[in-house]
Amino acid sequence: MKGRYVLTLFTNRFQAFQPPQGVPVRITLGAPRFKLPYSLTHSVRELAPRRDYLSSPEPEFTAAYRADLDQFGPERIAARLRQITEAEGDHRLVLLCFEDLAKPGLWCHRRVFAAWWKDVTGDDVRELSPMEDDHYQQGTLM
Repeated sequence: MKGRYVLTLFTNRFQAFQPPQGVPVRITLGAPRFKLPYSLTHSVRELAPRRDYLSSPEPEFTAAYRADLDQFGPERIAARLRQITEAEGDHRLVLLCFEDLAKPGLWCHRRVFAAWWKDVTGDDVRELSPMEDDHYQQGTLM
C-alpha cells in the first residue's frame, strides 16, 4: 500500500493559504464565514470530522477521527483527491481548516489526518503554516 499515491498533499489554515501553494481544498464541516482572497471550489467531506466527536478532548477526538479515516480507507480518499488533481491539472493539494497551530496548545484534525496518511501510505503531508511546537516545515511547492 505504501508509495502508491501520486499526490502532493499539504495542510494549512484558510487564512494563511496562498494560491501559489497549490489547490485549496476544504476539509471542514462548514465553509469559512469570512471572505477569502482566493476561490475555494473543492471540498472533501470524508476528511471533515463528524459533529458527534468534534468537541471531544484530543485523545478521544483523534481515536474517533482515525477510525473514520480507516473506514473510508486510503484508496477511497486517494481516489477522491485524485478527482480534484485531475480537474485542476495540479497534483499539489492544500487541505484547509481553521486552526492557527502557532497558538500554544492548539491542535487540529488536519495534522491528525497528516499523521494517519503517513502511517497508511508512507507519504508526508507537510504543514505550510508555523506550528507552536516548532514542527514548521516549509514544503517544496514543486
